[in-house]
Amino acid sequence: MLQFHPIQLEDKKWIDPLLAASDNMGGSYSFANNLAWQRLGNSEVCSWGGFYLNKQKTAERISFLFPAGKGDLAAVLRTLMDYANLRGRPLILFGASAQAAAFVQQQFPGRFSVTADRDDFDYIYRRQDLAELKGKHYQPKRNHVNKFRKEYRYNYEPLTPDLIPVCLQFESEWCMKHGYIENENIRNERRALTYALHHFEELDLTGAVISVDGKIAAFTFGAPISHNTFGVHYEKADINIDGIYSAINQEFASHLPEQYIYLNREEDLGIPGLRQAKLSYHPVLLLEKTKAIKRQAI
Repeated sequence: MLQFHPIQLEDKKWIDPLLAASDNMGGSYSFANNLAWQRLGNSEVCSWGGFYLNKQKTAERISFLFPAGKGDLAAVLRTLMDYANLRGRPLILFGASAQAAAFVQQQFPGRFSVTADRDDFDYIYRRQDLAELKGKHYQPKRNHVNKFRKEYRYNYEPLTPDLIPVCLQFESEWCMKHGYIENENIRNERRALTYALHHFEELDLTGAVISVDGKIAAFTFGAPISHNTFGVHYEKADINIDGIYSAINQEFASHLPEQYIYLNREEDLGIPGLRQAKLSYHPVLLLEKTKAIKRQAI
């Protein structure tokens, strides 16, 4: 019997090993992300059969993050089907990679409809590419960074607990300048970001701050997702400072440990400007994420 409970900080000690066992590159497989965003999906979790199960519930549906762990995955999926069936709901799996979706269709032929959502694809980059900005196609980014370094007196430093209040104040001002009241995406992100910053050390987050003339101008932070992939979960900067986004991106990538070959900078939500910005950094992979919905029996 599956016994779900609201995800809590204390769950990190058993969820992290299961996420590590799955070694998934997707941003949905970061504990820090799962916890910080839990209020949006009313996330509840449990462990079953060597897998991490994350259930999200709204008024209309119950859905599950594709299970993470090692073991008999088909048995876990059958258990989730029974769970959903007993509640009169179809099983919905989200965040599934193309390989995971193929497994579902192979194990349960004809029983699931599978769709990919381009707006939800994660942007994966080589960390070294973003750190070095070599080559002709990175010339515009190098120009932005060089112009920033030439025009501004700046300081780059790790995001430490003593800087968190300053980052929170900067983020509050950023939100007001970018239509926080009217924009649901910004409101949701702000709740998640604020929670993450308030629990920065407990979540094992890593971040950085750039100050210009002694005043914060940008900050970023994230957490490891897999053994070779680091997730950049948040990035905020003062758009009035030319080149600041390019600078914080390049500096952070160059200061991360070399074990992280890839950076996951998450999805674009279908926002045209955000998509253009993410594509301009030339991802090596658009990590496909699919939704698998069990067809109702006729």
